[in-house]
Amino acid sequence: MKYLIYISTASKIMVEDDLKEILNISQQNNKKNNLTGMLLYGEGSFVQLLEGDADQLDETYNTILTDERHKNVFKLDEGDIEARFFPDWTMGFKVISGQDMSEFEGYADTASVKQWDGKGYHPVLEILKNFADINNL
Repeated sequence: MKYLIYISTASKIMVEDDLKEILNISQQNNKKNNLTGMLLYGEGSFVQLLEGDADQLDETYNTILTDERHKNVFKLDEGDIEARFFPDWTMGFKVISGQDMSEFEGYADTASVKQWDGKGYHPVLEILKNFADINNL
């Protein structure tokens, strides 16, 4: 099993209906493909963690890369896991503040990526898990 985290920029400002559509489609596809994860949106940016079978996850990520609803897709981290972080979520979702989003965007800076020593899980994963706990997601 594998996980993957990426950040991207929305191609346009998303309104509630846009986000509902993304969530509904993601939940359907993830259920069909046995993927779980979390999607956050704030101030025109997305952060997503997906987890599941490595081949299925790679295929899904390649589809995500071609989705015209966002651009500047930057993979923050990926790796092997023994158990899912979000096993009950076909796709957890939350709209977050610009301040919350800035925590994630800092890790898309190449200097920040270079500072991480590669030991343990990526700091963004810890932020996502803490965010889910704090917000009772």
